Amino acid sequence: MHDKILILDFGSQVTQLIARRVREAHVYCEIHPNDVSDAFIREFAPKGIILSGSHASTYESEELKAPDAVWQLGIPVLGICYGMQTMAAQLGGKVEYSDHREFGYAEVRAHGHTELLRGVQDFATAEGHGMLKVWMSHGDKVTALPPGFKLMASTPSCPIAGMADESRGYYAVQFHPEVTHTLQGRELLNRFVLGIAKARPDWVMGNYIEEAVARIREQVGSEEVILGLSGGVDSSVAAALIHRAIGDQLTCVFVDHGLLRLNEGQMVMEMFAGRLHAKVVHVDASAQFLGHLAGVSDPEAKRKIIGREFVEVFQAEAKKLKSAKWLAQGTIYPDVIESGGAKTKKATTIKSHHNVGGLPETLGLKLLEPLRELFKDEVRELGVALGLPHDMVYRHPFPGPGLGVRILGEVKKDYADLLRRADAIFIEELRNTRDEVSGKTWYELTSQAFAVFLPVKSVGVMGDGRTYDYVVALRAVQTSDFMTADWAELPYSLLKRTSGRIINEVRGINRVTYDVSSKPPATIEWE
Repeated sequence: MHDKILILDFGSQVTQLIARRVREAHVYCEIHPNDVSDAFIREFAPKGIILSGSHASTYESEELKAPDAVWQLGIPVLGICYGMQTMAAQLGGKVEYSDHREFGYAEVRAHGHTELLRGVQDFATAEGHGMLKVWMSHGDKVTALPPGFKLMASTPSCPIAGMADESRGYYAVQFHPEVTHTLQGRELLNRFVLGIAKARPDWVMGNYIEEAVARIREQVGSEEVILGLSGGVDSSVAAALIHRAIGDQLTCVFVDHGLLRLNEGQMVMEMFAGRLHAKVVHVDASAQFLGHLAGVSDPEAKRKIIGREFVEVFQAEAKKLKSAKWLAQGTIYPDVIESGGAKTKKATTIKSHHNVGGLPETLGLKLLEPLRELFKDEVRELGVALGLPHDMVYRHPFPGPGLGVRILGEVKKDYADLLRRADAIFIEELRNTRDEVSGKTWYELTSQAFAVFLPVKSVGVMGDGRTYDYVVALRAVQTSDFMTADWAELPYSLLKRTSGRIINEVRGINRVTYDVSSKPPATIEWE
């Protein structure tokens, strides 16, 4: 059994970051709504509990409290932002509305040499006070410490920016250690998880394989499993892990909808059927998908058609496999969290995911989701540990509808063929060009990069002749969480080379543009 940290979510948009930081310390943790039962918390048996931030106020929201068991178990608790305020309110302190809302960068003075902050500082003042550079985001503030607590941190506008009752292992900070803007945030969370809660750092993907394989074998027994293989990271790692566990009891169905990247179908077959010797049914359904997409230009309508046709093709294949009892999916932990929401509905459902529900009900199969407790970076680590190629596992995200949402307007086969080739040239140039400062390739330095097909024509000149051909836009962004993103400042020489190659090598395109919009207000994908 792994030591565990329980994160209680009060509805903050950055709660997932807390979990990612704890996992990066190689400690297993889970996020659950703040309104779970006392019995659940006792059964979970955490080594420590972290209370997240929230958009709410402690004096407005009766139900946004930590369950009584949090204070009864005698284990360390860390409150972050709202988590600090509810800790103060529930343990006899005072929280009030502040007319000075703090949002953004702040410098916090540490007090009292607590175990959490001892020796942790970004700089010292002339008087010798240790200071931390942090990220604040709060309207309310604690105005009176609960009995037994002492001051741990302060700012001029927030005299109680941190508090601690070290006899009970209770610590709280008004700032957000989980975000990268708090420079010592990782050190602070490590200090709590490893030092104060004394959780064992035994959550390592290389070791996890054995555990996951044993669990899959126990769950599935001698029954057969069917998996929809998309060529994306999640389904590929799920397929490799399940194949490691049960071999030929797994059948992968790879549906080619005609909107994949250049040579992607061939790559998937070589990897899974060729190298892993997995059973893969390759269905070329491109004519069916493109037929249904003819004349459709609305992005949402295109997504629905692609999703519907995928289910239809997959169901037809599943029916041929009479002995399959399980449907395997590459659901990962962020999908599970985002599709959840607390019983009180204070933690709002952000979006529904196509692979959390949907297929199982119509197929009448039991659900196997071996990655559902892993974050994306852990899935990638697991993939490498399973022997999948680094380039495949660390590929940029690719949308489920594929090029269907990277061709603006109506999707046509010749548009997809042009876009595939232009996109491949862009990716090849990004992989082949290194940044002089970091030594990394520009593919590694961007989080997502792709070409977009614009259904407009522009005049050009080739040789002595006039051309009237299509336009593509190149898009490359840098982001840590995909919630916000900046356009990547690619070297002009790289853009020049890419543009020259696309125009010369892809007959039918005579103009290349570069998208310099950030998210927000733009989105990363164009549709």
